[in-house]
Amino acid sequence: MHKGCFAMSEKENQKAILRFVDGRMLKGLIKEFTLADNYVYIEDESSETQKIKLNQLKAIFFVKDFQGNRTHREKKSFAATKPSGKRLFVRFKDGEQMTGFLEGTVPWETGFHLDLKKTSGFFLKPVDSDSNNLRIFIVTSALDDLTTMG
Repeated sequence: MHKGCFAMSEKENQKAILRFVDGRMLKGLIKEFTLADNYVYIEDESSETQKIKLNQLKAIFFVKDFQGNRTHREKKSFAATKPSGKRLFVRFKDGEQMTGFLEGTVPWETGFHLDLKKTSGFFLKPVDSDSNNLRIFIVTSALDDLTTMG
């Protein structure tokens, strides 16, 4: 994971759904994602670019499409997947849980807690390859628990 800018060359205009800690959602195209400044710039459905502080967000879901498949049941087991990084279980403060693989290096000190001052977040690749989510940027301040699983 970079401390500075997210590599926008391959992700510029990537479809994303921002999930806010207050439950709101915003769909649009990512224009710039700067970890050093803790902001994401997104062009919403009305073609207006908004600057959103990361600490207002729970996560950024980089998606295949905005509709998704409402009948798809998300797989959460690592059993049927090929390992592609450190296995993680995350639980958000609102109770939502997800599993996936950490993309990149561990962005926190090893131990029993996250040091929220050292990282604003990390990327998680979903366990379910059939998911609408390609990858998810998890905002650490929205987490209640994080467990590494091997």
